[in-house]
Amino acid sequence: MKYDPFQEQSINYINKGYSVIVSAPTGAGKTAIAEHVINSCMADNSRVIYTAPVKALSNQKFRDFQALYHDKVGIITGDVSINPHAPILIMTTEIFRNKLLNEHDDLKEYSWIIFDEIHYIDDYERGTVWEESLIFLPEHMQMLALSATIPNIDEFADWIRSIHGKKIKVIKEDKRPVPLHLYYQCQNRFYDNLNNLKKGLPGGGKNHYHYSRGQRFVKKDRLKPNRLTSLVNHLQNTNKLPCIYFTFSRKRCEYLAEELHGFDFLDTHEKARITEMFTDLCEKFGLIKEKSAISIFPLIEKGVAYHHAGMLPTLKEVIERLFTSKLIKVIFTTETFALGINMPARTVAFDELRKFYGKFTTNLKTRDFYQMAGRAGRRGIDDEGFVFSRINLNRITYGEINGIIRNEPEKVKSRFNASYATLLNLYSHYGEKLYDIYPRSFHHFQVKKRLHIKAIDSMRSKVNLLKELRCIENNEVTPKGKFASKLYGYEIPLTELNEIGLLEDLSERALGVLAVAAVFEPRKGATLPQLNRDVKKLKSITSNIVKSIHRKEKRLGINQSSKDFFYNLSPCLERWMDGEEFNKILNYTDADEGELIRNFRMGVQILRELLDASSSPELKNKLYKTMDLINRGIIDAENQLRDEK
Repeated sequence: MKYDPFQEQSINYINKGYSVIVSAPTGAGKTAIAEHVINSCMADNSRVIYTAPVKALSNQKFRDFQALYHDKVGIITGDVSINPHAPILIMTTEIFRNKLLNEHDDLKEYSWIIFDEIHYIDDYERGTVWEESLIFLPEHMQMLALSATIPNIDEFADWIRSIHGKKIKVIKEDKRPVPLHLYYQCQNRFYDNLNNLKKGLPGGGKNHYHYSRGQRFVKKDRLKPNRLTSLVNHLQNTNKLPCIYFTFSRKRCEYLAEELHGFDFLDTHEKARITEMFTDLCEKFGLIKEKSAISIFPLIEKGVAYHHAGMLPTLKEVIERLFTSKLIKVIFTTETFALGINMPARTVAFDELRKFYGKFTTNLKTRDFYQMAGRAGRRGIDDEGFVFSRINLNRITYGEINGIIRNEPEKVKSRFNASYATLLNLYSHYGEKLYDIYPRSFHHFQVKKRLHIKAIDSMRSKVNLLKELRCIENNEVTPKGKFASKLYGYEIPLTELNEIGLLEDLSERALGVLAVAAVFEPRKGATLPQLNRDVKKLKSITSNIVKSIHRKEKRLGINQSSKDFFYNLSPCLERWMDGEEFNKILNYTDADEGELIRNFRMGVQILRELLDASSSPELKNKLYKTMDLINRGIIDAENQLRDEK
């Protein structure tokens, strides 16, 4: 295999014993460097861990590596454990962090760790997991970190050198092997660069806007709508298919796909091929009678598809395989399709350049734009990739568009925010000296000194709550604290419920309801369905417990409150545990199929953590039974991966 210069340079440093951080655009070929590390480990009879930010990417890497290395590959995520002592072990970053704090002896034989998508350290909700993983990285492990293009990669490397003294080399690649050509659709016309777009705007792109109740309006000109059919016709007529079309709404993915019902991109031979492939895959994954598979088929046979987290995981897998066969010409998808999954196309289109970032909707980050745009242009097939951005001047100005496209990608920032479970694990090792860990954080390295005291005060407030709740007494972690230390993210409410004996008293069904209520997060405006008497009683107990915790957290100045329990999925979960078919339980919820499966699987993960935390044989026995009731059929992610061989 002939490597690009940045790949060759990375591999040379790896061969000389350096840890390496690679910053390169999407599609540049970072995976080849990871594969070199794995091949080297296999040749030396050493072991390697590969971490990924999301389960879907972990699962895909498991399939990819299993095809190459067979029984030498294992995977551990919250809901899957296959060959967990394999020499090539794939896991989510959360699992790796948990092992560092709880089971570090398990990592002694592993000489390399590969962090895919290391810029996730900037993720508001989960970034602290990456930071903690790097802080506590064992000295014997070499590291390969793969990242999207970020401007402060040297600062990031300097931080790791400062806390570990590792020999680290930074490799920066700014060029894509397939260059991108950016286009814009505005008022249903197409522009081939930003300058031409500016000339075509009302007033030549000058500030032609006024605001009313937070909305932006053009003063003089009535805007022409951008037609999806115009865009797709343009792509088809100029030989720019296949296209990945990014939109930030699951429902809009399906709506836009249906808008193309009048198009047919496949000839007779291609129709026969895709029909055969779709039928075979549906039979393999047990989807032949699934309504969602049946409803998407009229689009599939025309070369159109959609893909989002609300779909059945098995149906998403079918769509992915059809896409890699090059028979899907237009796919409407959410942004997770851009994350690591190797699915390039000739063209990428953006429905708009604004998205919801956790708490509010705002313009796309430059880094996110190029992460998704980077899926355009297939290496070895296309001379260039094409990116079309659909511009609605009621929602975004020319200046804002210019900023997204031309600004330097955003710097990676620390999101350090140690959880209660992390603090308990640290306290068991370091006692009151745990605050000495903070100066090792990227947060300490990156922010101004005045924020150092604030960060340590935040840690101290959480430790004070743990002392108040008797998880820590006499400078020791108590049995109650050890229980809490195994429950990342839900530790305080579940530990308090265990403390009052509730977990011991609950039936298997009620334990399942509680676990799913712990992980579920309802959408804004969601209505609670009718609950039976037992669930209402459970809801009342958990609500009182959580309110008490929130009062303590508020008094101690802890900004991030413990998560509440939400029982919206209880009616369909109870029917599932009673043995009803998946299609029938959908009648008892307005949640998407994929959302339901994901929450049931996350509930099983909580039950596994409770199993690990509990010392009661009676509770352990009930937890096993509860997991068996939930983790069956389509919910059993491990079985799905085994069946894909």
